[in-house]
Amino acid sequence: MLPWLSADAPFPPVASALHEPNGLLAAGGDLSPKRLLAAYRQGIFPWYAPGEPILWWSPDPRMVLRPDGMKVSRSLAKTLRNADYTVRLDSAFERVIAACAATPRDGQHGTWITTEMQTAYHRLHVLGYAHSVETWHAGRLVGGLYGVAIGRAFFGESMFSHVTDASKIALAHLCRYLAAQGFGIIDCQMETAHLTSLGARPIPRSEYCTAVAALAAANVPPGHWPADAVSDSFRTDAHRAQTVSPAEGRGLRSRNA
Repeated sequence: MLPWLSADAPFPPVASALHEPNGLLAAGGDLSPKRLLAAYRQGIFPWYAPGEPILWWSPDPRMVLRPDGMKVSRSLAKTLRNADYTVRLDSAFERVIAACAATPRDGQHGTWITTEMQTAYHRLHVLGYAHSVETWHAGRLVGGLYGVAIGRAFFGESMFSHVTDASKIALAHLCRYLAAQGFGIIDCQMETAHLTSLGARPIPRSEYCTAVAALAAANVPPGHWPADAVSDSFRTDAHRAQTVSPAEGRGLRSRNA
């Protein structure tokens, strides 16, 4: 029988999650900041459809992406260097989560990002735990993603794209920012072909939970990320590559091969 969480009840051990459906752990509880932060620290996340009780999941295996492990195709690399876009952090969180909820997805009807979920994650954003990465073009928000950062672990929740590669641009900049800040893992939750193509891979839940426990315990205070921290990072790389000496250029090409 699936455990039902009362207001103050702790989560059951993740090893007790169901095999079918994979990772279903418990139902009930609430979406308070305290509950959500406790869930992420233990390798658990909420996911449920409108009209259902809150359902809590911890699948095995778990899909993860290392901040320095994103696969960038040649076409995406060219876009990152040359396209007319701007990437900002934490400047439009509510718009990003609303767009993630509203954007149609292949094979899905409706959204699990209910009004209740949006309100809960906005509270986490106000507290400095939930963050957005936004891709802008000509002053218009065209893609982005949001998730939760605890210590040096980032838990991705959803992304959207209204133009080609807009969400990938956001993810590439997120990876660069997290790597620079010493983050060790990006939780991608469920395995998909799309995530695999970007460099994510499944690992055993036990390995994931051990890594998250250590990373989430890092003494990194919550807070909003600087909006312009990654705005020109890939184009700056391209400019440096064009202005280095021939000897330096050989070294750069060797490392990027």
